[in-house]
Amino acid sequence: MPVLPSRRLPDFRISISLKYVKLGYHYLITHLLQLALMPLTAILFVEATRTDPNDLLQVWLLLKYNILAVLTLSALLVTGCMFYFLTRSKPVYLVEFTCYKPPALLEVGFEDFLCHSRLMGFNDSALEFQRKILARSGLSEHTHVPEAVKCLPPRPTMINARTEAENVMFGALDNLFAATGVKPKDIGILIVNCSLFNPTPSLSAMIINKYKLRGNIKSFNLGGMGCSAGMISIGLARDLLQVHHNSYAVVVSTENITQNWYSGNRKSMLIPNCLFRVGGAAILLSNHRSDRCRSKYRLLHVVRTHQGADDKAFRCVYQEQDEEGKTGVSLSKDLMAIAGHALKANITTLGPLVLPLSEQLLFFATLVKKKVFNAKTKPYIPDFKLAFDHFCIHAGGRGVIDELEKNLQLEPEHVEASRMTLHRFGNTSSSSTWYELAYTEAKGRVRQGHRIWQIAFGSGFKCNSAIWQALRDVKPLQSNPWIDNIDTYPVEIVDGIPSHKRLKDHQ
Repeated sequence: MPVLPSRRLPDFRISISLKYVKLGYHYLITHLLQLALMPLTAILFVEATRTDPNDLLQVWLLLKYNILAVLTLSALLVTGCMFYFLTRSKPVYLVEFTCYKPPALLEVGFEDFLCHSRLMGFNDSALEFQRKILARSGLSEHTHVPEAVKCLPPRPTMINARTEAENVMFGALDNLFAATGVKPKDIGILIVNCSLFNPTPSLSAMIINKYKLRGNIKSFNLGGMGCSAGMISIGLARDLLQVHHNSYAVVVSTENITQNWYSGNRKSMLIPNCLFRVGGAAILLSNHRSDRCRSKYRLLHVVRTHQGADDKAFRCVYQEQDEEGKTGVSLSKDLMAIAGHALKANITTLGPLVLPLSEQLLFFATLVKKKVFNAKTKPYIPDFKLAFDHFCIHAGGRGVIDELEKNLQLEPEHVEASRMTLHRFGNTSSSSTWYELAYTEAKGRVRQGHRIWQIAFGSGFKCNSAIWQALRDVKPLQSNPWIDNIDTYPVEIVDGIPSHKRLKDHQ
C-alpha cells in the first residue's frame, strides 16, 4: 500500500496576520469595561420599564422623612466636589510655537565646509575624517552655520556669540508674538535654555530688555544640560504654571555655536563641528482655560530621568577606529550603554502613564514569567505605536535615530520627521524636536486627539520626554520653517546618503 505524504497544517503566521490579531486583542482589552457593561445596561433598562410608579413614590416619601440623611449625603457630595476641583492639576496648553529659520546666506555646503576647514589649518587627516563624517551624517548641503563661523578667518568673539543668540531668539520670538497676538507684557514666566553659552547679562535679560517684559516676571536660565534641556524647560514651565494662576509662560530653546567651534585636529572633537547647526524655538504655554479653544496641544506628561555615568564614558564620547587603513567613528559603547539605561528608565516611568491596558498586561505577564517561573524569555518591549500617533526623536545624529527606531520597533514613517530634520537643519540641539513637530504639522498629519511623543537625550546622561495631545486639526503657520519646501520631502536616505546624491556619485 503506498504511503501517502503527510499533510502539514497551514502556517498560521502566513494565513493570519499577527498584526491584526494583536490589534483585535488591543481593542478588546481597551473596551473591555464598555463591553462588559452592555449586558448590564440592557438588563437595567428592561427592569426600569417594568418599574411601578408607586415604587418611585415610596422612594420619594422615604427621602422626605429622612432629611438628616439627605443633608449629610449632600454635604459629603459638595465637599468631595470642592476637594476635587481645588486639588486637581491645572491644564497646560501649548498655544503656539515657532522655529527660527536662518537666512539662505548662512547655508554651508560640504565643499564650502571643507574648504573653510582647510583654510583654518586642519591637517589632511582631520580634513579626510570630516569629509567621511559629512558624507554619511544624514545632513544635506543646506544646513546653516553662524555668520561668525562662516567668515574667514572665523571670529569667535563674545560679541558675535551674543549676535548669534539675538538673531535666533528674537527671530523665533518675533514670529511667536505675531502668530499669537499675545503682548509681551502679558508674559509672566520666561525660561531660556542654552547649554554652552551663558553670558552676563543673561540670555533671559536680553529678551526682557528687548521686548520690555514686565518687572516682576519669573525668569530662568538653564545651562549645561545638553540637548535634553528643552524638555526640562517644559517640565519647569508646567510646574510653575501649577502655582501661578492665569499666566503665560514662554520657553526659548537654543544652542550657541560661535564660541564652541573646535579648531584642533583631534578627530573625536571634530564631530560636533560636522553635526551641530544653528537653530532655536520659542514656545508659548498657558494655563488660561479660555485659551483651550485656540491652543494646538495640551500637555499630558513630562518624564525626566537621569542616568549617572563615570568619567570614562564622557572622556570617550566617540571612539576612533582604524581598520585596514580606513578611519571611521562610532559612538562609545560605554556611552551607548548609559543612554540605553536612561531610555529604559524613561519608558519604564512613562509606560504606565500612556500605554493601553492591553500592553501593560502583556508586559506584566512576561515579567512574571521571567521572575517567578525563571523562564528564559526575552523582555517584552511594549508597542508604543499603540500609545502615540507621532514620534519626535531628538535628531542628534543618524546613529541615535537608528538605535531608537530599532529598539522601540518603529516603522520608517515614525522616524521620518527626525531624519528629515537632521537632513534639512542638522543637529539643532534642544530645539530639534520642535523642528520635527513643525515638519509633521507642515505635512498636515496632526489631527484632533493625536498624541505626540517628544523624546530628547542630553549630557548627564539624561533622557527626557514630553507627551502632547492635539486639541484640533493643526494647520501650519506661514512662518513654519518647512513651508517653502515641504513638498520636496521626504527624501530617501540610505546609509546616511540621499538617494539622488548616491546616484550622482555612481554616475
